[in-house]
Amino acid sequence: MQTPPSCLTFVYKRDAGNQPVHVDIYPPSITPADIGTLAIPAVVYFHGGSLTVGNRRSWFPSWLHRRVTSSGLVFISADYTLLAPATGRDILNDVKDLFRFLELEMNQRIREACMADGSPSFEIDTSALAVAGSSAGSMCVYYAALYASPQPKVALSLYGMGGDMLTWMYLAHKTSPFLRGREILDPEAFAEFLYPACLTSPIVNDSPLAYHPSTYHIPNFPANPRMLLGRLYLQTGTYLDYFTGSHIPSLSATLRDLLSQDGLLAEDPDSLDAPAEQYRGAIPAEHLHLFPQFADVSSFPPTLLLHGSADSAVWVRESKNMHRLLRDAGVHAELRIVEGKEHSFDYEPDAEQEFGAVGGLFDEAMEFLRAHISR
Repeated sequence: MQTPPSCLTFVYKRDAGNQPVHVDIYPPSITPADIGTLAIPAVVYFHGGSLTVGNRRSWFPSWLHRRVTSSGLVFISADYTLLAPATGRDILNDVKDLFRFLELEMNQRIREACMADGSPSFEIDTSALAVAGSSAGSMCVYYAALYASPQPKVALSLYGMGGDMLTWMYLAHKTSPFLRGREILDPEAFAEFLYPACLTSPIVNDSPLAYHPSTYHIPNFPANPRMLLGRLYLQTGTYLDYFTGSHIPSLSATLRDLLSQDGLLAEDPDSLDAPAEQYRGAIPAEHLHLFPQFADVSSFPPTLLLHGSADSAVWVRESKNMHRLLRDAGVHAELRIVEGKEHSFDYEPDAEQEFGAVGGLFDEAMEFLRAHISR
């Protein structure tokens, strides 16, 4: 994993536990003489990690950062509150607060920071913001498109979750490997993260990746238990309980029973046969806005979705469904399915060679952002 280049770091809010929540600002790679003469569009990025782990520098998308800054745009990467004990409601609030910070405070903070260290100042054009995210970060993309002000002008979802959360992946209890063949976890090893113990845990918005050394009995196994937490919630079929905070009664159990009775809880990542809309009424009204698939998406900006066809972590069905919802609502939406590719295909060692050629998938994504960001 490459170390991200230098950036300006700011606190954009404090979370419910009064801990600072940070955002990194990466200036465009243009000459100092050009900086400060105009307001610059920016791409706001949200990291993946099942909404349970990571930070603004985890799984850093070097290919996207490089293309954004070399195109004369600002690249922004932000932390957000993680499940659990926080819920999707806290994450939604973070997204809204970040965009509010960008609009009302960011440029002044940039000027002050640049003046303090003598570096060339620059200004972000908050009327020309794009939003991008990978995996769980795409949930933040959808929240920004739906609820943020200023609204982003264009969206990029990379193998994103949030397009269809009423599936076997989220609701079924698994007893055999289901995600890239990885082992079934022992819930007792994660007792502090399970309901109700998790409710007394501290709020977390920055949980960096950590691995055991080669001398450990499982070399390079995750040393940060939060790196396995999302998989555990999926394994136990309780992810939506932690996502919504609805443990008693269990929202997951309610939906699991309904879909099972109707024969729709199948291990079928490519199917779109399950009419999720008919289960809207089973979700308490106070939680519905957390599910992008049940929102009015007609106001979405132009959106590009990229997804590997063989993704076993976030089913390609999610991007297919979001694409369908956007197209049905009259939104300019494009879907690129990368055949045979697993989750996080853009982080593979040869990804730049495979997708980075002129006119390739990476350039196509960047051109989509550029084409819509200043409209």
